[in-house]
Amino acid sequence: MIRTRFAPSPTGYLHIGGVRTALYAWLFAKHQKGEFLLRIEDTDTKRSTQESVDSIVNGLGWLGFRSDQPIVYQSSRSDLYQTALSHLESNNKSYRCDCSVERLDTLRKELLKKGEKPRYDGHCRGKDIGIGDRNHVIRFINPDEGKVVINDLVKGQIEYDNREFDDLIIQRSNGTPTYNFCVAVDDTSMKISHVVRGDDHLNNTPRQINIIEALGETVPIYAHLPMIHGEDNNKLSKRHGAVSVLDFKLRGYTPEALLNYIARLGWSHGDQELFTIEELIEHFDLGRVSSSPSIFDYKKLDWVSQQHFLKMSEEDLVSSFCEFYPRDISVHDIDKITMFVSTHKERAKNLHELVEKSVPYFSDEIVSDLNQQSKHLIPETKELFIMLLSHLNDLENWDAHHILEAVKTVSVERGVKLGALAQPLRVAVVGSSASPGIGETLALVGKINTLKRIQDAIDYIANLDNNVN
Repeated sequence: MIRTRFAPSPTGYLHIGGVRTALYAWLFAKHQKGEFLLRIEDTDTKRSTQESVDSIVNGLGWLGFRSDQPIVYQSSRSDLYQTALSHLESNNKSYRCDCSVERLDTLRKELLKKGEKPRYDGHCRGKDIGIGDRNHVIRFINPDEGKVVINDLVKGQIEYDNREFDDLIIQRSNGTPTYNFCVAVDDTSMKISHVVRGDDHLNNTPRQINIIEALGETVPIYAHLPMIHGEDNNKLSKRHGAVSVLDFKLRGYTPEALLNYIARLGWSHGDQELFTIEELIEHFDLGRVSSSPSIFDYKKLDWVSQQHFLKMSEEDLVSSFCEFYPRDISVHDIDKITMFVSTHKERAKNLHELVEKSVPYFSDEIVSDLNQQSKHLIPETKELFIMLLSHLNDLENWDAHHILEAVKTVSVERGVKLGALAQPLRVAVVGSSASPGIGETLALVGKINTLKRIQDAIDYIANLDNNVN
């Protein structure tokens, strides 16, 4: 059974790097018809919060990731860790250490003074320190010789000399197990076949492998993913913009578009840029993941998002729009929403932009571009609007075709090009000169609001005339 896991610490939000790790682990498992598990590493009780747990679980749920087994919480596995500690003790793979903080600090300073890497010197190895003796920790006996060889699916073969590592603390003096020990126990007890994680964990891997082997368990296969950088080539962080997955949800990106973009941050399948989730599962291979950092490019994300908009069915896009819309939508508005979405989807990169563009059509008020107003709402336009107002008022069929014919009639009668009337008309009715065809635009706004806004524009121009005079 191929089994992967995603194991975040609930000390903050689910960031983009974590999303890519979860995505690659999930895709690999699904491609191999295996299982994907979620483990919450919440042993750091001082920093772990329920709010962060909820944020992670909700973020993964929005993206469509579901653990194939109940979520595992490290905080509920203390019995398992104690059993593993007893196993190491009974097999002479660990020992108690009662070195004082003062001794360890002195040792550290001496090693640094010599230009050596700070490491524990094994002072308490072989000492018979009892359970009831003074405050102590438990240390793992790291092998003194040999190498740890990692055949990483992304990085290739990596070797570590065991002499680089000291005897790691695996249980603190307060009785709580430490990170590397818990991870080693969890990965084996959960029968994880492949560990997919960021390469910031690479230095932990040889320590975990030594613990796993000391426990007599099978070592998983590892794949360490390179970091994601911002466009300044520094590690992606808050200063680069939205980095929490829920930020992207609020900004109106669909899960499919976001996952498509993130999947391509270090992985490729030929020259293909756009993928459905099913295609990602079909083609994903950890062997095609780059070992170099990738750059998060918001412009590329916007392009991918827009392409997904164009590929979405009308029904799905309308449904997504309605879910994202900040106010309740009447069932009577669905036809109008469907028409709006079909005429505007090419003009928006995400749902947030689509909703912003919908304001003039679903609100009694508009926000006008002042530059466009000064350019188009001028005295020469007033007479055109007065004539057009009469034609539009007389229309019995308020649809795109008849509206366009009325606009054309006025432009011909007044001897002006269609654009010379249509552009000011857009500014008057929706606040901007950028919109779909003038017929579709006015049809969407509705007859009552269109006539009112044209009249408001006439009054606005007349007021300008009065101020000039």
